Amino acid sequence: MPSHGAPGGPEHAHHHAHAEPSRMPMWVAIALTIVSGGFVALQSRVNGELSRELDDFAVAAAISFGSGLVILSLLAVLWPAGRRGLARLRTAVRARRLAWWMLLGGVAGAWFVATQGLAAGVLGVALFTVAIVAGQTLGGVVFDAIGLGPGGRRPLSPTRIAGAVLALVAIGWAVSAQVAEAVPLWLMLLPFSAGVGASWQQAMNGRVRTASASALAATFTNFLVGTIVLVVVMLVHAASVGWPNSFPTAPWLYAGGAIGCVFIAAQAVLVRRVGVLVLALGLVAGQLAVALALDLLLPTSARPVGFATVGGTVLALVAVALASIRWRPARHLAAEVPAMPGAQPGDVSRAP
Repeated sequence: MPSHGAPGGPEHAHHHAHAEPSRMPMWVAIALTIVSGGFVALQSRVNGELSRELDDFAVAAAISFGSGLVILSLLAVLWPAGRRGLARLRTAVRARRLAWWMLLGGVAGAWFVATQGLAAGVLGVALFTVAIVAGQTLGGVVFDAIGLGPGGRRPLSPTRIAGAVLALVAIGWAVSAQVAEAVPLWLMLLPFSAGVGASWQQAMNGRVRTASASALAATFTNFLVGTIVLVVVMLVHAASVGWPNSFPTAPWLYAGGAIGCVFIAAQAVLVRRVGVLVLALGLVAGQLAVALALDLLLPTSARPVGFATVGGTVLALVAVALASIRWRPARHLAAEVPAMPGAQPGDVSRAP
């Protein structure tokens, strides 16, 4: 039987054209995803507090994405390699090596930031993050299975499926502690959907990064699309309820965009190495650790962190460990799918 990945073997024949290898050691990649997850939780706290200070989630979200876009625009102007990456991206889209809809990862990012303003301050960062965890884990399983990320298709396994189910059980346990305290359950659906969207966003940004060979190009595209969406939402919202009466003066409340630049760029680089699911799971570990620390040390509400919230968080970590176990050697499974109209063999824009 031909060895895994050997020339002429089945794995070689089934290799996805868009899959890009990486020389980064796996343990380094996983460590960086955990650090990146900590930045996600920190941004949730910052954007949630800004939204509460402004009493306007739409303006807070637009400020977060817009400030990130300003930072990335300056980098693109000052860094020639970033400009070359944007030029390669434009060429890839025009040549249909990258489907245009893969540029829309920022839409999911905009929704993620909007839910931070809508729900993080009410739920607390820990409960908000548990909901994100469930969505990210489920999205990671699905998107890896269909090969949406730049690393190609990664097989489902009993442990991955069990980990995703356990993550859903974890969120149910964590929510149960808040039902008696009249926390609206619909608020939990917002971060859950944002978590699914975040996995899709990571896959799209990874594809853009691969096509452009530039993390800056992928991050800039993400923030450009997200800012456009959020500015439209802000204008519509302001037309109905008006603008905030005043803006807070604490500088740290405006750091959400800068924080987002860091972890979006990191995720765009890391997803091709670890895959969508393992990226989501590494982010989970960092998010949960920082989120619990923030809620315990710097709570945003008078409601204490309950046992069920802590237990649900621990159970979610167990789900992460379970889903990370390799049932068998990782390999890309082929899925015979039609190419997009006009696409050439091997195009990145082939349907996953």
